[in-house]
Amino acid sequence: MIPISRPLTGPEEMKAVEKVFSSAWLGLGSTVLEFERAVQEYLGVKHAVAVNTGTSALHIALAGFGIGPGDEVIVPSITFAACVQSILALGATPVFAESHEDTLLLDVDDVKKRLTKKTKAVMPVHYCGNPCDLDALWALAEDRGLRVIEDAAHAFGSDYHGRKIGARGDAACFSFDPIKNITTGEGGAVVLGDDEAAERIRRMRILGIDKDTWLRYKNTRSYFYEVVSPGFRYHMPNFCAAVGLEQLKKLPGFIARRRAICRRYDEAFSGLKDVKPLKVDYATTAPHIYIVRVPEGRRDEFMELLKARGVGTGLHYIANHEQPYFKKYAASPLPRAESLWRRIVTIPLHCALSDADVETVIAAVQEFDRKDGAGRPAPGRIGKRVMP
Repeated sequence: MIPISRPLTGPEEMKAVEKVFSSAWLGLGSTVLEFERAVQEYLGVKHAVAVNTGTSALHIALAGFGIGPGDEVIVPSITFAACVQSILALGATPVFAESHEDTLLLDVDDVKKRLTKKTKAVMPVHYCGNPCDLDALWALAEDRGLRVIEDAAHAFGSDYHGRKIGARGDAACFSFDPIKNITTGEGGAVVLGDDEAAERIRRMRILGIDKDTWLRYKNTRSYFYEVVSPGFRYHMPNFCAAVGLEQLKKLPGFIARRRAICRRYDEAFSGLKDVKPLKVDYATTAPHIYIVRVPEGRRDEFMELLKARGVGTGLHYIANHEQPYFKKYAASPLPRAESLWRRIVTIPLHCALSDADVETVIAAVQEFDRKDGAGRPAPGRIGKRVMP
């Protein structure tokens, strides 16, 4: 079975981890600081705070900007549950919004309709690595006194108007889990330019402890410490940072390969009747996943056919306002989100895919498109066969 995602690591990462283990300092230390500085340099940001997961990054980014009980945060319904859980963890209220049909990106016009006096932040999601309309969101935020906390879990390496995602705005949150554009095994980061918020977030990621942080970075320890704020055990350990440093060196090659696969998919699917890719500019996007839309009611058929041809599929994501735990926060219907999540399917995209794998995926998708809803070849639709 061709998996939809998988990490690509090698002996370089193994050697880096071995070096950390030989130092006997596995937790937060100098390797984490080195990784943070490398991320800052790559993205062109002032601060990068490495944490243990992308979900932790979202949580402490919101907390670092003072989001809490009684506040509302607008978030697209079609996103990973981590966004919603991070809002709820602070006692704030998620307000679900629509996404665009052709990109699955947050609809800023719909956001405007959902603003209230309690709205304190908007959490756009750079879906598939494709940047949202940040200019419109920043203008809205400035006008209404809001924070924009970007979920950039899919978008490490993507550009927006000539700068990396995360280089502008309040904060961007990245994930480095095993299937992201780079991995640290597990991990994430908050990047931002605000000095005071960055200091609050650094304290929060290690239990609100102040004095001991720099000593930990130096792989030394002092008996004295002060707890000066609320906090969590969210820090990234040295051995994860070591993996990330090696992955950063490989990122340009990773992005180039992912873009090549996506462009091949777009070319192969451009004339299909029932299978529609999303609209993505691969000149600026570092793609994380590849999504297609199929007719409503035929998604299971599509996924079963691909499975029979040895091709894995997935679903990113079920609309959160229809999840049992979150539906009580759905103040109004979201017809577009409700239709979209029932039609989207994730197909394989990762750097370990061979050219033959890619053509196998394409052939299976084209085979589905040649069938009607009853699974029969549609009259007059003879598809071009693509050989592996």
